[in-house]
Amino acid sequence: MPELPEVETVRRGLAPVLEGQRLARVIIRRRDLRWPLPDDFGQRLTGKQVLDVGRRAKFLMISLEDETVWIAHLGMSGRFRVFAPPVPPEEAHDHVIIETDAGAVIRFNDPRRFGFMDLTTRADCATHPMLANLGPEPIDGDFDAAVLESRLKGRAAPIKAALLDQKTVAGLGNIYVCEALFQAGISPRRKARTVQGGRAEKLANAVVDVLTRAIAAGGSSLKDHRQTDGELGYFQHDFHVYGRAGEPCRRCGPNHPVRHLVQSGRSTFYCSQCQR
Repeated sequence: MPELPEVETVRRGLAPVLEGQRLARVIIRRRDLRWPLPDDFGQRLTGKQVLDVGRRAKFLMISLEDETVWIAHLGMSGRFRVFAPPVPPEEAHDHVIIETDAGAVIRFNDPRRFGFMDLTTRADCATHPMLANLGPEPIDGDFDAAVLESRLKGRAAPIKAALLDQKTVAGLGNIYVCEALFQAGISPRRKARTVQGGRAEKLANAVVDVLTRAIAAGGSSLKDHRQTDGELGYFQHDFHVYGRAGEPCRRCGPNHPVRHLVQSGRSTFYCSQCQR
């Protein structure tokens, strides 16, 4: 599933194409994504000017001139593609197609249909069921060790599980939690409540650094992720532990292979030597 860096990469690809433009045409080829599109989805978008393309956690937040906010989640395999004339033929699984008054075409393609879209208003964003309980944004400049400590205090869950909880930190997923824990030298088994002081500082810094580098690389393309121009992300080439079970730790060397375990039904990759 796309995580914060992949969604932020998509946001940065959509922003220059959509911001300031009017949505001249909305074509709905299939309404039943993960949940059905709102009945008035096309009507509420058509003719509206886009003011801002934002992001909250793993959600794209597209603000329109009439206070409407178009929420989009990529699910497992969803992706937005941007085309300029001449536009190629539509593909299978192009479920929602947007045309701007400047001639750009934006297609939402989702073979597995785990993605979804919804409409709300700016005033109601804070109470929307998908957004209401999200934790702090890790790359907005206000996230630091003190914020992380407060979110982990008293929690008996393993730190890996705590970080995957979107109420702790918004937007983190399996890939970047594994990589951040490795960079910080913290075992995924460690109790979350013990990540305080220096450990919390190392982990907060690692989270920000890993996410920032992943965004700069266009995210990670393991299977479905593509940038809005169709290009792959490249951060998967910089993985230190994720998906590398049995391979030598890049910090400790060949005598200490990366290990794999399952926590809460999710694969965890770590080095038992340098993560404590």
